[in-house]
Amino acid sequence: MIGHDGWPDAAEPCRTHGRSVNRAASSASPRLRVAVLGATGTIGRAAVAALVRRGHEVTAIARNRPQVGGPRPFPGARLHLVDPADAPETWTRKVFSGARYDSVISCMASRTGAPRDAWAVDHDAQLAALRAAQQSDVGHFVLLSAICVQRPSLAFQHAKLAFEAALIASGLRHSIVRPTAYFKSLTGQIDRVRQGRPFLIFGDGTLTACKPIGDDDLGDYLADCLTDESRWDRILPIGGPGKAITPREQGEMLFARLGRPARFRSVPVALLDLIVAGLAGGGRLVPSLADKAELARIGRYYATHSMLVWDPVAGRYDAEATPSTGAQTLADCYAAILAGGAAPERGDHAVF
Repeated sequence: MIGHDGWPDAAEPCRTHGRSVNRAASSASPRLRVAVLGATGTIGRAAVAALVRRGHEVTAIARNRPQVGGPRPFPGARLHLVDPADAPETWTRKVFSGARYDSVISCMASRTGAPRDAWAVDHDAQLAALRAAQQSDVGHFVLLSAICVQRPSLAFQHAKLAFEAALIASGLRHSIVRPTAYFKSLTGQIDRVRQGRPFLIFGDGTLTACKPIGDDDLGDYLADCLTDESRWDRILPIGGPGKAITPREQGEMLFARLGRPARFRSVPVALLDLIVAGLAGGGRLVPSLADKAELARIGRYYATHSMLVWDPVAGRYDAEATPSTGAQTLADCYAAILAGGAAPERGDHAVF
């Protein structure tokens, strides 16, 4: 099934936390034909919008027509509907047949991180898209990966790494972008804090840190990979602006925005270990519990690993070595939601 949206004459301004931000395209940049895979995710949408603002010809590839945005969910871009679970030849027939693209930006990702889903999407579907892109003489493949693959222990991390390796080995010009924490993964406790409940932390709240990056800033970064030669044929860790922040600092920031004294409740990491062990044991008898065990492992991973560049020599995460980009801050995101803005959809990976 393929759907099409037409092309308007002008791109709409980007909406950033309630503020209208006009990001003009550079007149010196070439006009490229770009396919964005996984376009209905929050980062995929941001990438489509960033490309349209730069004047590129954009086709948004999605598995389902978005429920929001009316009949034109991607202003300035065409829409093709393709299910990643379809046979590999589907990519050639539905996406690349009869269409010539200069570049592909893939924001596809498994919805749950469960092993079967992870290998089906983060590896198999990506590989099918890569091979179809190669056959169609696409010149550049930009991959949205994740910074957590630096120290892999989870199924989705191994699947992502396997595809990263395939992309590098393909010989195709590539940019592998590994972002730190997204704003949407750090907004889950806003409602409970507004209701007067404490902010949940693991340990003392300083076990981990991250440099959160906003959707619009990451969308811009992905779009600029197409024209910034310093980002070609490289693995690119990237975070948002400012210093790295811990979960405790995130909670203090949220309480400060509400004008209340900070209150925390510590959750022992050992509790997650018990949950993982229990679900894994049950998964030997009930297959559905095995997937729940993997989700629990994902939660434990994020509770105990910083989303920063890993220094293998020093054996630690290094905030100073983690690059930053953009202008949007987590404080801006909190302020916008507390002022009545919609909280982002957090998906299946939410811990709280």
